[in-house]
Amino acid sequence: MQALGFVEISGVTAAVDALDIMCKAADVEFVTWERKLGGRLVTIIVTGTISAVTAAVENADAMAIKKPVATAVIANPHEETKRLVELSASRLQKKAEK
Repeated sequence: MQALGFVEISGVTAAVDALDIMCKAADVEFVTWERKLGGRLVTIIVTGTISAVTAAVENADAMAIKKPVATAVIANPHEETKRLVELSASRLQKKAEK
């Protein structure tokens, strides 16, 4: 994991749109998403090289159907940060397997 990119946006439809923009803008890979407040606030997490993640997050911020609430790029994330993201991804995987 070279970098993590986060886009927090209001609504599932806007989150899917932001993810589509990110994946088309740069060579990034979807890691997981977190939905809070009944899906009213969704955080999309992607990974890739620092430059790819930065480009993806900037494009989503500029072009998403709704303005993101927050965006972040973490270059060379700490092991505990990686563990937290992997925990979220494993919960998503378990739901998909059911």
